[in-house]
Amino acid sequence: MARMCRAEVFDPAEVAVAHVFSRTVRRCFLMGDDPISGKNFDHRKRWIEQYLQQFAASFGIDLLCFSLLSNHFHLILRSRPDVVATWDDKEVARRWLMLCPHRRKPDGTAMEPTQPEINSIAGCPIKREEIRSRLSDISWWMRLLCQRVAMRANREDEEHGRFFQDRYKATRLTDEASLLACAAYVDLNPIRAALCERLEECDFTSVQRRIEAAQERAQNESSARRESQRTPASKLRHRRDSFLSPVSIDELVDPVGPCESESKERCSEKGFLAMSLASYLELLDWTARQTASGKRGRTPASVPPILQRLGLDRASWCELVSDFGKLFGTVAGRPGCVDAMRSLRTHRRYHMRRRARELFADAG
Repeated sequence: MARMCRAEVFDPAEVAVAHVFSRTVRRCFLMGDDPISGKNFDHRKRWIEQYLQQFAASFGIDLLCFSLLSNHFHLILRSRPDVVATWDDKEVARRWLMLCPHRRKPDGTAMEPTQPEINSIAGCPIKREEIRSRLSDISWWMRLLCQRVAMRANREDEEHGRFFQDRYKATRLTDEASLLACAAYVDLNPIRAALCERLEECDFTSVQRRIEAAQERAQNESSARRESQRTPASKLRHRRDSFLSPVSIDELVDPVGPCESESKERCSEKGFLAMSLASYLELLDWTARQTASGKRGRTPASVPPILQRLGLDRASWCELVSDFGKLFGTVAGRPGCVDAMRSLRTHRRYHMRRRARELFADAG
């Protein structure tokens, strides 16, 4: 069955969460250890992570999770047109010119745009509104990301042609259950691929960055207690996970609205899961023990409470995480949520695989 047009699934004017995935041509290991050439291309993962940090600071899009492997990568993105709507015309122009600069520094990074460059966009209503729409468009994020990685890798290898095998795949996440399962699926990718055994060893993943930031924060607080003084905010601001959206969201306490980030390292301060970072890490650790064969350690005596709140049992949860990419296509969510949705242009129903329906039925 032909893949549905993305314009049927994503409305640029509304907030949407998507799992996006892209693979290199012929599944070659062009971003890691290549067994054919004997070369190591791990540095290309560092390229991608640097681009992710740059994009998170400039786009009106929240980066929730990421995982970079040797022949593919996963991202979970949340478009934020509500945040972009709060930016004035000059801020829209400035952010776009930081993504697509007219002038660059010797190291290739963008130079701060001049006032005439900003005015060339801010003063043109048609161009300005088009760029405003692009800044919260997941397709533009992926277009610039894949294009820059491909051009840089081809230049390094003195090659031409495609680097990624096809257009990226996008699955819309429609509810908390699908978002939580997809987040675990993305963060546990290296463990599932038998590349490592522990969460803190999952290189080039969002979970590793969050763990590193938590360890740095604990060390800073410990040092501050020993010195009997408060740690300066400047030391805590630039953390390893500062470009990622916070994990926890409390719909009863957290402020409503765009919640634009003051640090300018990410789009907003809005979280995405109704659980703390510690609870999320505990759930990942429990799930990794269930899905990774030969994993040392003991399974906890009880399932984390979040699974009970979502109505998922152990077996259903583990299958949702391990087979997320196979279970869901265009959209992901509970059957009732998916069945109630219609495509934006033709108003067609979305297809949901039978096994996905059975898992949620068993959990209910």
